[in-house]
Amino acid sequence: MKTNVHPQYFENAQVICACGNRFTVGSTKEIIHIELCHKCHPFYTGEQRFVDSASRIQKFQTKQKKAQEYVVKKVKKVEQKKQHDNAPKTLREMLMSLE
Repeated sequence: MKTNVHPQYFENAQVICACGNRFTVGSTKEIIHIELCHKCHPFYTGEQRFVDSASRIQKFQTKQKKAQEYVVKKVKKVEQKKQHDNAPKTLREMLMSLE
């Protein structure tokens, strides 16, 4: 076997979470920084917390707002059309509806 081909293994590598929690594991890196751990992860804590790095939530909310505005406009159009349909018809329109 070749010597010096495997990385150095640290028995007591420190894992440091963004919440401040620290614990030791075995790893090839001496210090590991993470964003979520078992103390702060929403699945384990039962909290609902969003980790939004690409502003996806904000994009989704703006799309929802535009969709709601579109629905309101469509409802107004339908109401206006109904009001227009209730207007008195010409003699030709009345005769055409009989057929």
